Amino acid sequence: MRVDQFDFELPEKLIALRPASPRDSARLLEVEGDRLDDRRVRDLTQILRPGDALVFNDTKVVPARLNGIRQRGEAVAHIEATLHMRTGADRWKAFIKPAKRVKQGEVIRFGADGGACEGATLDATVAEKGEAGEVLLVFEVSGPVLDERIAMVGQMPLPPYIAAKRPEDERDAVDYQTVYAKEEGAVAAPTAGLHFTPELLQALADMGVEEHYVTLHVGAGTFLPVKVDDTADHKMHSEWGEVDEATANALNAVKARGGRIISVGTTSLRLLESAVDESGNIIPWSGETDIFITPGYRFHTADMLMTNFHLPKSTLFMLVSAFAGFETMKRAYAHAIESGYRFYSYGDSSLLYREDQ
Repeated sequence: MRVDQFDFELPEKLIALRPASPRDSARLLEVEGDRLDDRRVRDLTQILRPGDALVFNDTKVVPARLNGIRQRGEAVAHIEATLHMRTGADRWKAFIKPAKRVKQGEVIRFGADGGACEGATLDATVAEKGEAGEVLLVFEVSGPVLDERIAMVGQMPLPPYIAAKRPEDERDAVDYQTVYAKEEGAVAAPTAGLHFTPELLQALADMGVEEHYVTLHVGAGTFLPVKVDDTADHKMHSEWGEVDEATANALNAVKARGGRIISVGTTSLRLLESAVDESGNIIPWSGETDIFITPGYRFHTADMLMTNFHLPKSTLFMLVSAFAGFETMKRAYAHAIESGYRFYSYGDSSLLYREDQ
């Protein structure tokens, strides 16, 4: 399909710079075919029913935006790196800018520009340079020590459309993390999950809605624009994920007894769709996935998808159009814009029913 078919006009005032408070007070647009109902996230207790199962992504965001310097004789260049995938105990793939100021083999000293904790610095060698500003960084320390140093030097990696309007602050350390975040490795939040509070989770559990967790470490590639004219020419960045055996078996049991699977976020859905066999059963799986879902894709796992409102011409808007129907999502987004729903990572949410396939 042509990428421009997924374009739409979004008023800048609808881009959320802070989340709703409390989290579950955010608006929720329920979308089932032609039916559009304006709700609140806390209304999930009225929409879901006993025997349904919510699938959450329990990845935890690391402070993956690092600022540093590259020194070449007397010449000093300020470098910003956004980590997006760990490939070893001492190495991360990252996007850097300005990329042209760094050569393979050079060392970047992060934290040396005064933006980190006092006295904290972290050196990394540019081991490889790829396309679009991507590099492989090999750090001077590894394992848990590297995690601690990144926490000292790094900042929460707010999405570009927020970071361009205001700096990251202490509130973001809490706001840009789900309440159930557990497995460190993401450099972007699974934002649909930001709407859940401990109270809402307990209320859903009390009514017999199951909770299951998978892990997909969301990469910075999720924010990269689609630069081709046709979706067939776009290449997704890969992300590491895992569905364990207990979760796979539990979700298959939900399907077998007629319960509904509700994917909380596109990250959970992409991972579930990566972990299916030829019969459509969910299987234990771990590895890197670059699955790219566009209209015409046949889904095997989730019956419903809870997700925020996405960027024009983004791979995520393509995914939701595949899930609920292209024309349905065009109507839903037009309604959301007209009704003043807040968009993107800190914005409101939607609950989509899968289009009959």
